[in-house]
Amino acid sequence: MDIMNKTHFTSPIIAHQLTLLLFLLSFFAIFAHSQVLDYAEALSKSLLYFEAQRSGRLPYSQRVTWRDHSGLTDGLEQGVDLVGGYYDAGDHVKFGLPMAFTVTMLSWGVIEYRDQIAGASEFEHALEAIKWGTDYFIKAHTSPNVLWAEVGDGDTDHYCWQRPEDMTTSRRAYKIDESNPGSDLAGETAAAMAAASIVFRETNPHYSHLLLHHAQQLFEFGDKYRGKYDTSVGVVKNYYASVSGYMDELLWAALWLYKATDTPNYLNYLLSRAHCFGGTGWSITEFSWDVKYAGLQILAAKLLTEEKHKEHKHTLDQYRWKAEHYICSCLNKNNSTNNVDRTPGGMLFVRQWNNMQYVSSASFLLTVYSDFLRSSKQKLSCHGGVVSPEELLSLAKAQVDYILGSNPMNMSYLVGYGQSYPTRVHHRGASVVSYRENKGFIGCTQGYDNWYNHDVPNPNVVVGALVGGPDCQDNFSDERGNFMQTEACTYNTAPLVGVLARLNQLYEQENPSMPLIAPY
Repeated sequence: MDIMNKTHFTSPIIAHQLTLLLFLLSFFAIFAHSQVLDYAEALSKSLLYFEAQRSGRLPYSQRVTWRDHSGLTDGLEQGVDLVGGYYDAGDHVKFGLPMAFTVTMLSWGVIEYRDQIAGASEFEHALEAIKWGTDYFIKAHTSPNVLWAEVGDGDTDHYCWQRPEDMTTSRRAYKIDESNPGSDLAGETAAAMAAASIVFRETNPHYSHLLLHHAQQLFEFGDKYRGKYDTSVGVVKNYYASVSGYMDELLWAALWLYKATDTPNYLNYLLSRAHCFGGTGWSITEFSWDVKYAGLQILAAKLLTEEKHKEHKHTLDQYRWKAEHYICSCLNKNNSTNNVDRTPGGMLFVRQWNNMQYVSSASFLLTVYSDFLRSSKQKLSCHGGVVSPEELLSLAKAQVDYILGSNPMNMSYLVGYGQSYPTRVHHRGASVVSYRENKGFIGCTQGYDNWYNHDVPNPNVVVGALVGGPDCQDNFSDERGNFMQTEACTYNTAPLVGVLARLNQLYEQENPSMPLIAPY
């Protein structure tokens, strides 16, 4: 008997019950996918990612066990110790500018959401992630006016597909100094170390003081000997060119140093150069390792709540107007030509290559500014109307939820989170058999032959990596060679740490007794 005949004999009561059951199942499926996500788990996995990116001698506490020691002779050729730090993405070059921005964002996240991170039992892991970067910066800053900018060469590194433990590529190191300046790199590294000094002020005051000393020297160096670092270190141009120049980093560093020291000279620098350095001139719709203006403007706007800054209200208000231009652009409430695009599925979209970096950084700034407005009992006025702090946080949450699986592909773009996530991440170490499992040497091009070109999932899961993500139509292709979408970077995940901690707190406040459910 076919289904049509079976349904003909089904009683109306049973049919009604089946309909009700199907409705409830659909409801709970949507609820699990769209509304209830485990932000604490995502936070934990985000911090785990940084252990997968470590270069140098790994500690006994290393939790990512498919990794092993690497880059143990970095700097030896130049007579300096440059062992340590982070690989920026799926290759093995240590690029100073994105590494410094990663540490700045991790530190800012802890400064804003220390209690929330601690409440999720991840505070020590957050400190470890920051310190792994700042320990390296201390090594790389070998004298007041010398900072080692890069270890390795992108061109030769990309020719090979090897585990970091097997590296045979060039480990030449490149520096900036008085004759070869790099104000952008010096400024961002100063910002990272100043922000980190605030983080460690209570738990490790000696280390905090050391970081601050380096930050002050680096800022003075970058300001006195001005120039773009990619002019001095030409090999970086094809990978991390400083398109925005160095003025944003100098303002950014000055502001972080002011927050770390409360020294008026740094505030005066921020105020006196606000216009000529673009701090109150640029209306920006992105925030990234290259372009710091939006973050700078939001951080400066927050100074307005302190009584001691009332005399500087005129200039700080100009910073605030530019900060709110960025926020309104994310909310799609500027005039039609000055908004951030969105995909049909609702993801903020800035550009095709590694768009998730802009999504995560926007989510962080939206969250921080929402909390600023809420604590100061203010609302935001955009061209498209008045916006409440809750609306900013709602957009940040929607972007994070998109990342975690509430999207047209039903895929989590945070690797290792949920049941469906990218399995062919463009990552050398993850895609080749673990060194701890097979210590046999794997040559430069052997990895291409045996792993890169094989259409199978990576043998190692790089948990917590935020990949580049889908295109402008929400389409995503999980292919190892699709590096625009499947490569992850440290500066993608770093801004998420604070946001996830805040969203976890929000969920626990609104649902004190309801357990979280991971997506399917």
